[in-house]
Amino acid sequence: MKSHKVWRVGANIDTDALAPGAYMKHGIDVIAAHCLEVHRTDFAREVQAGDVLVSGANFGIGSSREQAAGALKHLGVAAVIAPTYSGLFFRNAFNLGLLLLTCPEADSLQENEQVQLTYEGTTPQVLTTSGRVLSCAPVPSFLMDMVNAGGLVNVLKQRMAAKSTQPFIASLSS
Repeated sequence: MKSHKVWRVGANIDTDALAPGAYMKHGIDVIAAHCLEVHRTDFAREVQAGDVLVSGANFGIGSSREQAAGALKHLGVAAVIAPTYSGLFFRNAFNLGLLLLTCPEADSLQENEQVQLTYEGTTPQVLTTSGRVLSCAPVPSFLMDMVNAGGLVNVLKQRMAAKSTQPFIASLSS
C-alpha cells in the first residue's frame, strides 16, 4: 500500500491562496507554481506527486475558480484531507478528479507524517504510521468514479465511448 507525505496548512484556506489572482491570466503551470505561497513558500516547489494536503476547517472558501483545485491536481496532490470544505470548491475538485476526504480528525495529522488511504466500499480511512485510523465521511461512488477517471470530462468521454459501441436499437411505434 502506498504511503503519502502530509503537508499541513491551517483553517480557512481560500481559493486565492490556491490560485492567486495575479497569475490567473497564465496557464495552470504558472498558477500552480504559486499555489499556497502566502501560507507555505515551499509547497509548490517541494510537494511531490502522491503527497496529501491536510487543512483545518473551511478549505477552499472564496471564489469559485476551478483553477484552485486544478493547481493542486497539477502539482500531483493525491488528496486533500480536511474537516470541512467550501461547497463550490468541493464540486470543482471532484469535477477535476481531485480526491477530497472529509475527516473530522484531520487536525490530528502531523506535518511530514506518512499516511495510507484505504477504502472499504465508499468509506475512506486514513491510516497513520503510528497505527491510528481516522474515519472519513463516505465518498459516493459517482464521485470516486470521477477521481479514478481523472475528472468529469473523462467520465463523460468513457460513457460516450461505451454508448457508441452498443448496437443501435430502433424502437418501432405502432
